[in-house]
Order: sequence, then structure tokens, then C-alpha cells
Amino acid sequence: MPNTRPFQIAGHDIPPGTRQTVDIPVSTLSDHTPVTLSAHVIHGRAAGPVMFVSAAIHGDEVIGVEIVRRLLGAAPLHSLAGTLLAVPIVNTYGFLANSRYLPDRRDLNRCFPGGPTGSMASRLADIFMREIVLRAHVGIDLHSAAIHRTNLPQIRLTPGNPRIAALGRAFGAPVMLNSRLREGSLRMAAEEAGIDVLLFEGGEGLRFDELAARSGVSGILRVMQALGMVGQNGVPRMRGATVMCSGSRWFRAPVGGLLRSYRATGDAVAEGTVLGAISDPFGEVEAEVICDEAGIVIGRTNMPVVYEGEALFHVASTLRAAAAADGAAEQMDAAPLFDEDEIL
Repeated sequence: MPNTRPFQIAGHDIPPGTRQTVDIPVSTLSDHTPVTLSAHVIHGRAAGPVMFVSAAIHGDEVIGVEIVRRLLGAAPLHSLAGTLLAVPIVNTYGFLANSRYLPDRRDLNRCFPGGPTGSMASRLADIFMREIVLRAHVGIDLHSAAIHRTNLPQIRLTPGNPRIAALGRAFGAPVMLNSRLREGSLRMAAEEAGIDVLLFEGGEGLRFDELAARSGVSGILRVMQALGMVGQNGVPRMRGATVMCSGSRWFRAPVGGLLRSYRATGDAVAEGTVLGAISDPFGEVEAEVICDEAGIVIGRTNMPVVYEGEALFHVASTLRAAAAADGAAEQMDAAPLFDEDEIL
């Protein structure tokens, strides 16, 4: 069915078959510099769902910005059905400061749905909810690990939501696991408003990661295909089945000292696997970090200097750990998704 109506956002009318970047006013800095929430709107000629893709809710999680950049250059979007709202940087303040937080040290992802008269974080959350989230049927929110940590590409699901589980399977990340909704998070606010949101995790804060970038772009395109927004041409096929994990836990440092890591993200581990060893600077004291269950390493610290109790290795529980590890390796070995002239 042809789409005959323009898409309306922030006072702009986007005609069918066009795309436009819209700057939504947020605030003004003390030196009179305006701050905006910038969204790139692609409004298809054919009718279909409205999807938002957001990144950098935490300002230092820059891999999502790169994923959105690559996504907007993808050939399948040339014949889009429905509407894509792409917001590469939600937290402009944190992004410019290389910081997870807003200037008042609030975590934006604990301030949803926000309100028009609250703190800076509350006001930004309110604008993002009203102008982006509530205009969509479904969303994908892109995240990475914090600085000095890295995550294997993974999808976090809202427990008990079969629609989200189906979209997660379509996304095709190496690993998928349930993650409880946190008070004040975008996922919780969207869920309460009846909008399904997939949470993608991959890579490290303040760093680009090629595996995470490829996995994020290809996964979003596969979700769009599952929703009927794009056709099959140009959408990467899954190279391995997503492994559903029953849960996850962090293995922590039994002592402080210098960490030698023996396992990387994506590695399959069994009960009794030595994940790493910690010694003092003199080599007189050494303690091993031992895994006590079968699973796959989905996150880990990158810091060699650790303190007692620090989270070191994040292991997701699954008896299919080897399958998940193989899927991650196949994604890394895959050819680039796009030629350079297809990327904006």
C-alpha cells in the first residue's frame, strides 16, 4: 500500500520517499550555544511500521553512533516501507565530554520517562520520549560496555515478552539473554507505553569495535526485514544461530593486583576453566580466577590493574557455549557489510 501522508515530527513534514535530518531543540548552553536532539528521518513510499534506533544515551558509548552511521548508508533503506527514526547521539552533553553522564552526573538511562520541568536529564528524557519513542511501534537501543571493559555483541530481552524474543532471534547476535527492566530506564518507560525495545550491547566505551559494528548493522537490518520494512536484497544472512542463555554472572577478583587474562570475549568456557590469574607486583602471591559453570564469556575488563572484588569476567550460562563462540568467530571473519561508496 502506498504511503500518502507526510511524517510529522518537531514541526517538520517529511514527505513519503524522502529523508531529512531534523534538529529538535533541547536547551541552550551558558555561552548561548544551542543544544539539539538530532534525528535522521527516512519516510518510505510504502506504508509500514515506525522504528527508532538510538545510540549514545550514555555519552561514552560511541560504537552505537558508528552503527547508526553505517545503517543510514545501507542499500536496503532505499526502498523502505514505513519510517525509520535514527538518533545517533541522544546524550549530546556526555558525548562531547567523553562521559557516560550528563553534566550534573545523572545517568540519563535512569531518568525515563522524564518530565518537562525536572532536572536536565529529566527534560532530555521527556523530549526523547515525546518526539521519538512515542511516535514509534518498536525500537532498538544501542549500548556498549563502560570504559575499560568490552562486551561480546549480545541482545538483552525483556523477560516474558514473546514479541521482543522473536525480534531478538531475527537480530541474530551471537548471544541473547533476559535482562530485568531497571527503574527509570528507556526500556521500562517504553514498555509501559506499549512500545517494544531491543537492547543491543557490544564493544567498549570510547572505542570502535568492528565485530560489534558489523553485528549491530546487520542485526538491525534483519529486524527491519522481519517487520516487512526492507526486502531480502542487501540484508546479511545469519551465520550461526543465536544462543539463548539462561542467565549470567560476573566473576570477581579474589585479591587485588595485576591481572593476566587467559580468556577473551566470545570464548566458550567449562566448569573449572581458569579465566585469569592475579599476582602482586613481586610475584610472591598469585590467585586464579576460576569459572564454576559452562558458558560463554560475554564481557570482561581490559584493565590489568585490579582491586579485590572488581568484576573481571562476565559469563553467560549455556550448555551451547561452543555454538555461540563459533557464531561470534564467523561474524568476525565475514566480509565487510558494505563497500566504502555505500557508506555515508
